[in-house]
Amino acid sequence: MAFVPFPGVKNTQRPSFSLFDLGFRPFFLGASVFACLTIALWMAVYVFQLSLPLQNLSPSQWHAHEMIYGYSMAVIAGFLLTAVRNWTQIQTPQGKPLIVLFSLWLTARILFFFGTRFVLPAAILDLCFILFLTVAILYPIIKARQWHQLEVVAKLVFLAVGQVVFYLGVWGHLQRGVYWGLYGGLYLLIGLVMMMGARLIPNFIQNGVGYQVQLYHPKWIAVASLLLYLMFFISELFLNSDNFTSVVSAGLFVVISIRLIGWHTHGIWKKPLLWSLFLSFIFIDIGFLLFATRPFLGLAKVIPMHAMAFGGIGLVTMGMMARVALGHSGRNIHEAPRTVFYSCAALALGAIVRVGVSVIDAGHYSNWVGVAQALWILGFLLFVYSYAPILIGPDVEKQG
Repeated sequence: MAFVPFPGVKNTQRPSFSLFDLGFRPFFLGASVFACLTIALWMAVYVFQLSLPLQNLSPSQWHAHEMIYGYSMAVIAGFLLTAVRNWTQIQTPQGKPLIVLFSLWLTARILFFFGTRFVLPAAILDLCFILFLTVAILYPIIKARQWHQLEVVAKLVFLAVGQVVFYLGVWGHLQRGVYWGLYGGLYLLIGLVMMMGARLIPNFIQNGVGYQVQLYHPKWIAVASLLLYLMFFISELFLNSDNFTSVVSAGLFVVISIRLIGWHTHGIWKKPLLWSLFLSFIFIDIGFLLFATRPFLGLAKVIPMHAMAFGGIGLVTMGMMARVALGHSGRNIHEAPRTVFYSCAALALGAIVRVGVSVIDAGHYSNWVGVAQALWILGFLLFVYSYAPILIGPDVEKQG
């Protein structure tokens, strides 16, 4: 895999097809198209009873794996390949190396459309993808001696471990492997969102609302949320104690609520690239509140999980893809396409239906899940419609 020093390369006129010029382009397009297709297939399975050939894996576990290690990993790959290039000023894979990396991810996703029929080659491709991605991220960080960025690499390594554990469970070599792989992967993603969000969102808000504002985000909140989240992670994966999880989740709900109050300013609601990120943290906060009240309300664990996954990860990934694609293609990040509002609104409404309405009207639970699935698909179809030309075409400042 070839790496070219970023500052030393002279910019030249690019062709109209620029999909493999930088990591965010193929992975954001692939993730958004995949988000439509995999949920459409999941709707066919869940609502219309389509049968998938699955062995040692339930349909819901298949769905969870593809959203965690399929969709979310593609967004992470696109974001990190782009961000690390900016942080280190060292080129991350582009051209043929990027095509190879993207093809590993894409081929594994196609194989999983057939259930577990081709699980061995899918596993090999998945593990090669995350290994090569980790190397592609690690190389410029080490070369630039930016040791503080190794925290991000550590998250990728843990996700790779989660993949291995998941597949060992599917093959029957690890009794709780599927559970650990899926729940561990989901909670690692939420932890990554919380970490990166705390770094980026306050700056986005301060620079994006169009007026002077000083947000409240003291260091103690970061420390408290990290310690509490580690306890939550350990409790959920290894202790299996609903009561302890409830107490820790209550603490996280309080800490994140204080963080959100400190981040809030009225100007965020005028710009979807700001309110989508803010709202994603609200959904994560609601998820912790639901975890805290589960022992008293008798809620299934899938409800708080979908608050965090559908509302939290869904909105933050869409918002970040929309923002990064604009900024790194030479466009104004404060002038997003009009459809972005409707894309994010569809996702937010889908999360409300999935987490709230389906519980309130439990007698029609499956129907409401289907409505939420349709809203997710609508949101990402609008995103693909608006952003495919941006992701495939050249940077605007390089058009002749």
